Amino acid sequence: MTTAVQMNAEIPQTKETDITVEKKMIKGSGDRLYQFKEWLPSIIILSIAIYLVLNRGNYLFIDNADLVIHEAGHFFFRFLGKFIYTAGGTLMQIILPSLIAWYFFKNSYRTGVQFSLLWLGQNFINISVYAADAQARKLHLLGDNKVYHDWHYMLYELHILSYDYLVGYFLFVIAIIIFIVAILMPLVIKD
Repeated sequence: MTTAVQMNAEIPQTKETDITVEKKMIKGSGDRLYQFKEWLPSIIILSIAIYLVLNRGNYLFIDNADLVIHEAGHFFFRFLGKFIYTAGGTLMQIILPSLIAWYFFKNSYRTGVQFSLLWLGQNFINISVYAADAQARKLHLLGDNKVYHDWHYMLYELHILSYDYLVGYFLFVIAIIIFIVAILMPLVIKD
């Protein structure tokens, strides 16, 4: 009789264990799905960032918007002297995506932060190309020969015009760092 009671006592325990294991399996698959959703923007950003890095200097559709923002920067900074006026285009290309990223960060909207940082990194790539062109001045500028090259003027004033390529590489490295931060953002902001 003791043996039968022991056997009956074991059966429900086995069933409960099976149910617990099933619940854990369902929960585990949900966790994996959540992790995939959490990292999906990073996967998308990684592929875009690789494309941007490998195609540095090539025209992209977003460059039209960046150009408008760049020119608006000259307008907004025009009262602060020639150097800041000249730097204003580049500054606006950095300030606007940074403000948007900060807004999303303050509101804990990770995907917004990630794509704002992607845009900021893309702007840094554009800026790096523009800065590296300071001596050669081969880039086509809006206004053709009637305007001066922003980075030629700024680097000349700073007495580092001959180092334009290093400034360009430095800005390019900043872009890559920004891309890495954007990709790793799920480690910083949790939903």
